[in-house]
Amino acid sequence: MDAQKKAVEQLMTKGDRSQGGNQDRGGAGMRGFNAMARVKNKQPAPVQITAEQILREARERQEEDPKPAKQKITDPDELAEYRQRKRKEFEDGIRRNRHAMPLWVKYAMWEETQLEFDRARSVWERALEVDHRNVTLWLKYAEMEMRHRNINRARNIWDRAVAILPRVDQFWYKYAYMEEMIGNVAGARQIFDRWIQWEPEDNAWTSYIKMELRYNETDRARAVFEKFVQVIPKVSTWMKFAKFEQKSGSQDRAREVYERAIAELGEYAMDPELLLAFAKFEEKVKEYERARAIFKYALDSIPKSAAEDLYAAFVAFEKQHGDREGIEDVIVSKRRFQYEEEIKERPYNYDTWFDYIRLEENDGDADKVRDLYERAIAMKPPSTEKRAWRRYIYLWIYYAVFEELSMKDPARARQVYKECLKMIPHKHFTFAKIWVMAAHLEVRQKDLAAARKVFGRAIGECPKERVFKSYVELELQIGNIERVRTIYEKMLESFPANCKAWTAFGELEQSLGELDRARAIFELGITQPLLDMPEVLWKAYIDFEIAEEEHARARDLYNRLLERTAHVKVFMSFAQFETSIGQFERARQVYKRADGALKEAEDKEGRVLLLEGWLAMEEGLGEQGKPDEVKAKQPRHVKKKRPLLAEDGSQSGWEEYFDYIFPDDANPQALKILEMAHKWKKQKVDE
Repeated sequence: MDAQKKAVEQLMTKGDRSQGGNQDRGGAGMRGFNAMARVKNKQPAPVQITAEQILREARERQEEDPKPAKQKITDPDELAEYRQRKRKEFEDGIRRNRHAMPLWVKYAMWEETQLEFDRARSVWERALEVDHRNVTLWLKYAEMEMRHRNINRARNIWDRAVAILPRVDQFWYKYAYMEEMIGNVAGARQIFDRWIQWEPEDNAWTSYIKMELRYNETDRARAVFEKFVQVIPKVSTWMKFAKFEQKSGSQDRAREVYERAIAELGEYAMDPELLLAFAKFEEKVKEYERARAIFKYALDSIPKSAAEDLYAAFVAFEKQHGDREGIEDVIVSKRRFQYEEEIKERPYNYDTWFDYIRLEENDGDADKVRDLYERAIAMKPPSTEKRAWRRYIYLWIYYAVFEELSMKDPARARQVYKECLKMIPHKHFTFAKIWVMAAHLEVRQKDLAAARKVFGRAIGECPKERVFKSYVELELQIGNIERVRTIYEKMLESFPANCKAWTAFGELEQSLGELDRARAIFELGITQPLLDMPEVLWKAYIDFEIAEEEHARARDLYNRLLERTAHVKVFMSFAQFETSIGQFERARQVYKRADGALKEAEDKEGRVLLLEGWLAMEEGLGEQGKPDEVKAKQPRHVKKKRPLLAEDGSQSGWEEYFDYIFPDDANPQALKILEMAHKWKKQKVDE
């Protein structure tokens, strides 16, 4: 030890001498360094080193991070000091954030590793006092006791957990699992009995039943199923009960369960899955007549739209055990009889007519189908409201399609459309799809003149936008531009507020190279006193001028539009246009103009959006940009409070909201006080 002390003193003496010598030679050293730092030869070196090579070499020569040394505790006093230090760290952390549950868990688990179980339990109990509804705390606490085979303590914890949080299924599962693992089946059964009193979900009942079956307690499992179907009377629960009885080998009991399900569920028993399972069960036990009766009952009771799988299963059953053609005829006859009964009760239920017609079309008798269509279209709605005719009109459409496609008789289809157009009260409403389909029928028959007559009659009697569009598409496909122009003129006379029509007409002239015509159409459109979507028309007009590189005209359009509206998106679009053509100073003037207009309108959200776009433009210009000027205009994002008013006008509280304070709007004195307050709050948080 004395030799080590002497060596340390010698090293300290040498360090002091070298420090003094360095101080004496400091001035001379700096002068020498400056002299050496001068570069005389500024030619590039023969061997160039890239930054990538430097980084790669630095990575290769990098030493591994030193790992902290493992602390070995061999002395009881040192162990006590370590424990005291760790406990103080945990307690300080808990004191800082009492609701940090992960810290509580770490603390308790650390005490467990130290075999200080009383202390660990104390930590768990303290944590539960803070948050007794935390599921993780209860689970970790009980698992600690289970790991160390403290069964009674774990049982006590589970009892407390399920009493406080009975809707947490995980507690019940683990509690019952623990009792079963230690061989206490009666205790596990008692836990499940307590659990099902809360009427849990299906999985709880299934777990209880599986436990009873593991110990061959079939009667107990059956008793649980009886409670199950009473508490949760669903189709799935009854089917599980029936499958259980099938696996138990009791066919009579399984049949009884299916019959009880149909009787007790009432209207909910008309489920294809339940009846199909019942029929397959009877087929499996070779009761074919019973299965056939169940299939027939199901097909008569369940709507056809929901019985596709059932019908397919019945067909497969008859293929295997009966006469397929005979049974299909019987089913069709019964369905036909059922449709007739429904039509007698509700003759204006057009969905029934559709199903009935579809049934006859599948049967393939054209005369019956025509007769049924005639009966259906005779059921004219008694009301003159259009909504009452929406389903009815499809009877005519399906009738015409049937004649044209299925029967290959376009003359009858033409007559169907003709009679339909006569029946519709065009003074009250009309259906554009009928006019369009009638015209398309003539086009398919290569009678263009007849198709034009249909469209012309539609425009004359009841002009609708869809009719005009279909007529325009037809003439464009033919290439008759003059007719297209005439149709657009008629359309705009009927719908002068339709911006899409103005836009389409202008774009048509643009595509034809008639720029003056297109410009005149756009000008006429934007001067209309009432438009449904003016922004669409203005945008189309501006895009037209930009596409034709008429920048002065486009700029004039933007200025005219800003005379009507001061919306921030218009200003930003204007500025982006100027930027796209390289007029950065004009774009900057547009932004300044917009900033002033939005400031007068007190549109703070719009100003923020505008300044973001302005700043992005200035930063994108590089050296030509002036981002500092825009940054100086950026607002402060502050939190404020405002009173909440009840319905009677009284103040019911306060709500916080965020506001923007712009440099040119804020009071300098108030802004300074606010800034000082922010600094004070930040200082308090740091402390």
